[in-house]
Amino acid sequence: AFRALCTREKLLAAFGPFPVRLSTANTYSYRKVDVPFQEYVNHLLKPQDPARLGSDTFYFFGDNNFTEWSPLFQHYVPPPFRIPGTSPAYSFGLAGSGSGVPFHWHGPGFSEVIFGRKRWFLYPPDKTPHFHPNETTLAWLQHTYPTLPAAQRPLECTLRPGEVLFFPDRWWHATLNLDTSVFISTFLG
Repeated sequence: AFRALCTREKLLAAFGPFPVRLSTANTYSYRKVDVPFQEYVNHLLKPQDPARLGSDTFYFFGDNNFTEWSPLFQHYVPPPFRIPGTSPAYSFGLAGSGSGVPFHWHGPGFSEVIFGRKRWFLYPPDKTPHFHPNETTLAWLQHTYPTLPAAQRPLECTLRPGEVLFFPDRWWHATLNLDTSVFISTFLG
């Protein structure tokens, strides 16, 4: 039911005029811009320009207005795991191919792809990746990744529609949308 509500047509019909908050796709500076959802989908949702910096790249993920988006979220069935005494938080996103979030870390959770494919790169907490905080994941993949010796490469996988990844507490991770993607994360704790 949730997937059926996440098509381009259904999302635009339900949420088109509502404002969404876009965040810059860099690691340490979080500039925010509010635009109508339909403007994001129709004009800003496009493949990542490899020459653009993270501070110039806007991404719709995480800053959802739960009052406006609750009709959608009430249909989502999250993974059946919880941390006792906590409530999960959801972050819904929609992003163009080649976009993604560069290396960062936070508490544990799950990420599920609804449409598209999303590539993940992960390092354990004691292995800080080499990256520039204003470099997009696409630029990192094109410039830094090929120079890494095998022992310094991250764990990685590609999620397809309906697949879920658990990301552990404080693990470094970066994502790269291989297609225009719809996804949701469940943050535990």
